Amino acid sequence: MNILLHICCAPCFAYPHKRLVEEGHRITGYWYNPNIHPYMEYKARLESLIKYAELEEVEVIYDEYDFIDYLKYQLEEVRRPMRCRRCYEYRLNRVARYAKENGFDAFTTTLLVSNFQYHEIVKEVGEEIAKKYGVPFYYEDFRIGYQQGKEIAKIYSLYSQKYCGCLISEWERFAGKSLK
Repeated sequence: MNILLHICCAPCFAYPHKRLVEEGHRITGYWYNPNIHPYMEYKARLESLIKYAELEEVEVIYDEYDFIDYLKYQLEEVRRPMRCRRCYEYRLNRVARYAKENGFDAFTTTLLVSNFQYHEIVKEVGEEIAKKYGVPFYYEDFRIGYQQGKEIAKIYSLYSQKYCGCLISEWERFAGKSLK
């Protein structure tokens, strides 16, 4: 299949990219993460992905950083897990629409790699959005490769973040607070 793979960061991209290519799929990455804050964090993750993409010779589509529009949307719900669900919906809608408009057979996301994401919610949102756009959501539990992705990041000297990426998760991480 020709799969559009949403990328949250290079370390999480490494395992599903390699796995899906080994299975014979054609993979195109899709970078869309207006949730990442501050902007220097966004740039660090982006530069890390550009480096990985060059080393692995993988095509990646780089979408805009519409942080203000995202923030207006996201501040309607700040407590987990609903804020996370809304974040997944915001980004995966964009990915699925691009997949539909550009003839991809399916779309998926590296959010399925992280042990820190709401895995079942990611899957549920992906499947809902697949119905909306008429493009299948390729589901696979990539969490088994989480550590392998981290190891690839070390080998390639890729930046690895310390929090999910959103403004609120940054505050939770570094202020020691929680909005559960």
